[in-house]
Amino acid sequence: MTWQGCATIALALFALAAMASGRYAPHWVMLAVMIVLSASGIISPEAALAGFSNTGVMTVAALFVVAAGIHNSGGVDVLVHRFLGRPASTRSAQARIIFPVALLSGFLNNTPVVATLIPAIHAWCRRIGIAPSKLMIPLSYAAILGGTLTLMGTSTNLVVNGLYRDLTGDTSLSLFSITAIGLPVALIGLVAIIWVFPRVLPERQDAQKFGSLREFTLEVRVNPTGPLVGKTVDSAGLRNLDRLYLVEIERQGSVVTAVPSEERLMGGDRLVFAGETQAISDLLRIQGIVPSTHDDEPSLDQHRAERRLVEAALSPRSDVIGQTIRDARFRDRFGAVVLAVARHGKRVQGNLGNIRLQAGDVLLLEARPAFVSRQHYAQDFLLINDLETERPRHDKAGLAWVILAVVVLSATFGLLSILNAALLGASAMIATGCLRVSQIQKSLDAPVLLTIAASFALGNALQITGAAGVIAQWLVSLSGGDTLLMLIMVYFTVSVLTEIITNNAAAVVMVPIVLSITSAANVAAEPFIIGVMMAASASFATPLGYQTNLMVMGPGGYRFSDYLKVGLPMNMLIGASTLVVISLRYGLF
Repeated sequence: MTWQGCATIALALFALAAMASGRYAPHWVMLAVMIVLSASGIISPEAALAGFSNTGVMTVAALFVVAAGIHNSGGVDVLVHRFLGRPASTRSAQARIIFPVALLSGFLNNTPVVATLIPAIHAWCRRIGIAPSKLMIPLSYAAILGGTLTLMGTSTNLVVNGLYRDLTGDTSLSLFSITAIGLPVALIGLVAIIWVFPRVLPERQDAQKFGSLREFTLEVRVNPTGPLVGKTVDSAGLRNLDRLYLVEIERQGSVVTAVPSEERLMGGDRLVFAGETQAISDLLRIQGIVPSTHDDEPSLDQHRAERRLVEAALSPRSDVIGQTIRDARFRDRFGAVVLAVARHGKRVQGNLGNIRLQAGDVLLLEARPAFVSRQHYAQDFLLINDLETERPRHDKAGLAWVILAVVVLSATFGLLSILNAALLGASAMIATGCLRVSQIQKSLDAPVLLTIAASFALGNALQITGAAGVIAQWLVSLSGGDTLLMLIMVYFTVSVLTEIITNNAAAVVMVPIVLSITSAANVAAEPFIIGVMMAASASFATPLGYQTNLMVMGPGGYRFSDYLKVGLPMNMLIGASTLVVISLRYGLF
C-alpha cells in the first residue's frame, strides 16, 4: 500500500477518535480531514470537494426545506390532534404515537417531526396522566425506524445512494428500493416497542407544574372565523395545557371565572392564561387561537413574515412607566404587541390592557425583527431575549401536505428524479407561503450538511488510494469468502461506528470499503449498500448516536443508562431482523 493509502487510513482513525471523544463537532473534524487530504495532494481538490455537488447532499438540503414547510404550516400539529385522543393505557398511548410517526418519518426528515411532537406529547402526557418517560423514547425510536421505509426517509439513505451512484454509475436504487427491507424490520421494531417498553421504561413524572420560576399572564383571542368557535374548553384542548392553565374568559364586557371544562367558546373571546414564557409558543400553535389585541391596538398579523416573539424587561428610564399597556400603545411606539406580563416572577392579575407598567416588569412581545437590534441601543428595556418563535400558518397546512404528496408521487413514478422533485417541492413551499423566506436558513441544518459533504473527501480518498481495497481484502479473508458473514461484519461495523460518531459519516466512510468487498468477493453490491443504510439508522443504545435520541432525553427525564437498558436489546433485535430479511430477499442463506 502506498504512503497515500497509509495516510488516509491514519486520517480515518484520527477522525473516528476525534468524533468519538465528543470534544470536537463532527463537521469541524471532517472539514479538517478534507483540507489535509486536498492540501497534501493525496486527492485532487475536485475529489475533496465532490460532496458539495453530490446529488444526495443537495437532495437532503431540499428535503430539509420541504420538511420545514410541513412543520411551519402546522401540518404535523393537525395530525397530532386528530390521532392522539384519550388512550386507555400506556401501551395504547405508545401505539397512537409510533405508527403515525413512523409513517411520517418515511417521507419527512425525522428531526423536525420529533421537534414538533415533543411539546405536543409532553402536554398530552399531563392530560392523560402518563409519565413523559413512557413515551419520549418510543417517539424517537419510531422516527428512526420510519426513516428506513424509503430512500428519502433519512439523510443517510440519500447520501449513501448518492455516493453509490458516483462511485459505480448504478442508478437502479429507487425511492422504495429499501422498503422491502425497511418495512418488515420497522414493523418488528414497532411491535417490540408496544409489547416490551411499557414494562421496562422508567416512570418519571414532572416534578412541578411549571419548569420556570417566572409566571406570566398570557392573553389570546378566539378567532371569530376559526374552528374553535362552538367547541368546549376541553374539546378545544385548552383544559390541560403543558405549563399553562386557563384563568378566565372575557366575553362581551363580562368575565367567566373558574372556567368549567364544558364552557363553549365564542368568537372574539379573550382567554387569560397563567404560565411560562416558552409556553406561549405552544398555545399559539393551536389553530383558531390568535394574539389578543385591543381595538385601538391592531395585531401585527399583516407583518407575519417578519414577526417573532421577544422577552423584554422594562427599564426604569422607559417612557411607558406608570402607563397602562393599553395607553402605552406599544404597536405605534415600539412596533410590538404585548402578549404577556410578569412582575417579581409572578403573574399580574387582571385584564392585560389595564395593567399599569412598573420598572422591572418582564413583557412577552410579538415584535418585528428590527425591535431587537433597535432596543439594544435604546433605554426602554434592560434585557432583550429573542425567542425566535413563529406561529404556524394553519391555513397552509393542507397545501403543504399536497406539495409533499406531489414530491413523493413524482419520484415514485419516475416523472422526476428525487433531487428534482425535492427541489421543486422546496420551491413550491416558499412560493405558496407554506415556508417564509426568513425561515429557510433555520430549516437547513448546516452542521449536518457540512459533515456529509466533507465526509465525501475521506470516502473518495479511501477509494482512490486503494486503502478501501486493502481493508476489504482483509475482511474478505477474515470471513472466509462467506457472503452472509461478510454482510454481518459490515452491518456490525457500521452499527458500532454509528453509536460513537455520526451516522452519516459512518455510512460515507464505509461505502467505498463495501464496494471493494463486493468487488473482491464478486457478489452483488445492492444488499450490502442497503445493509449500510439500515445499520446507520439503527442507533438506539445511546443518546449520542442519533439526534432524535438526544432531543427526547431532557423532556423524558432520561439517564444514559435508560438508553442502554432498552436500546442495546433494540439494536440486537433490529440488527438480527435486518440481516434475516436481507438474506431472504437476496437469497444469501
